[in-house]
Amino acid sequence: MGQLSLKDVQKSFGDYQVLKNIQLNVGNGEFVVFVGPSGCGKSTLLRMIAGLDSVTGGDILIDGDRVNEKPPVQRGIAMVFQSYALYPHMTVFENIAFPLRVEKMPEARIREKVEGVAKILQLDQRLQQRPGMLSGGQRQRVAIGRAIVREPKIFLFDEPLSNLDAALRADMRIELSKLHRDLKATMIYVTHDQVEALTMADRIVVLNAGNIAQVGAPLELYHKPQNLFVAGFIGNPKMNFIPVSCLAAGAEGVTVSWQGQNVLIPVEPRADMVGKTLTLGIRPEHLLLGESDLTIHVEPSVIERLGVNTVAYANLPSGEPYCALLSGSAPVQVEQRIATGIRASDCHLFDANGIAFERRMDWRIQDMPANVSAN
Repeated sequence: MGQLSLKDVQKSFGDYQVLKNIQLNVGNGEFVVFVGPSGCGKSTLLRMIAGLDSVTGGDILIDGDRVNEKPPVQRGIAMVFQSYALYPHMTVFENIAFPLRVEKMPEARIREKVEGVAKILQLDQRLQQRPGMLSGGQRQRVAIGRAIVREPKIFLFDEPLSNLDAALRADMRIELSKLHRDLKATMIYVTHDQVEALTMADRIVVLNAGNIAQVGAPLELYHKPQNLFVAGFIGNPKMNFIPVSCLAAGAEGVTVSWQGQNVLIPVEPRADMVGKTLTLGIRPEHLLLGESDLTIHVEPSVIERLGVNTVAYANLPSGEPYCALLSGSAPVQVEQRIATGIRASDCHLFDANGIAFERRMDWRIQDMPANVSAN
C-alpha cells in the first residue's frame, strides 16, 4: 500500500507561514506532481512528507498511520534528490546496495535485489563501474535504483531531472513514466517544469504562495482552470488575458465587449455582473490568423520561428502582453499589422477576484479521442 493523506498541514518559519492548511489525498499507485513557481512551498511540502522538515500544524498519514514524529527511515518512503548524491568511490552495485547493507540484509538477498533493479533500469552492464564513468542520465538512474531497492510505500522525487540537458530530460521523463507503470508504485514528484507535470502526472497539484490553487488531471487543469493563476501557469506560451466589460448575462452565456466588439461567451452567468470589468482568457494556440467572433489587430514586436510553430509576441492597445502560437509557415513579420481571431467557444472568463466562470463546453468529449478515457 502507498496511500498518503495530508490534513490541514502547515509549516512556518518564525512568523512566516510557508504552507497553509494543505488538504490532499494521494491514492495507492498514483503519480502526483507538485508544481508551482519558486517559493510556493512545493519542496518544503515534499520534505515534510519525507520527515526531513518538521510539521508546524496538521497531520501526515501514510496508510492511515500518523507519521509526524517518525524519522524518515520509519516512514516507508524513499527520496530521490536533485543532486545524484552518489558515493564516487563505490561501484554502481555498491551505491544501489548501500541502504540494504545498512539494514544488514543477507548478501545473497542483496545481490538478488540489486541485480533485479539494475535490469529494470538497464544498468545491468554498468554494475562494476563507478559514477564518474557514467552519463548524467545513468547517474540519475543509479540514484533511482537506490530508492527502488528499498521497496518503499511511496517514492518522493525532488526535481530529479533539473540538472540534465533538454534531450536527457525528455528521455528520463519517458523512463520514469515507464517505471511507474511497471512498479505500480505511489510516486510524488516536485518540479517547476510544467512539461514534466503535464506529461507524467495522473494528477497535478498546483501550489501558489503556500496554498493549493487547484488539483486535477493534466487536461482538466489545461481546459478548465479554476482561477487566473492556474490559467496563466499551465500552458506554454501562457494564456493571454484581456480586460473586457460585461454587457449582458443570460441563459446562453455572458456577453462582453472589447474595443467596440461584442462577443457572447458560453459560460454560466452569475448575479450582478452587468457593467463590471472581467478578464477574458485565450490560449495562444487557440488564436486564428484572420477574423473570427472577436478580432484583435496587433503588430508583432518579436517573432520566433520554431519549425512546426511560429510564436508572435505583441502588446494590446491597453499595454497587456499578447502572444499567438501559429503554424510554422504563418505569413507574419515583425511590425507588420495582422488580424488575430478568437472563437467564443475557446474563451475563458474570470471575475474581478480571478475566479473562473464555469465553461459550457465539455473538454472530455470535444478534445479527447473516442478511445481515450478522461478519468
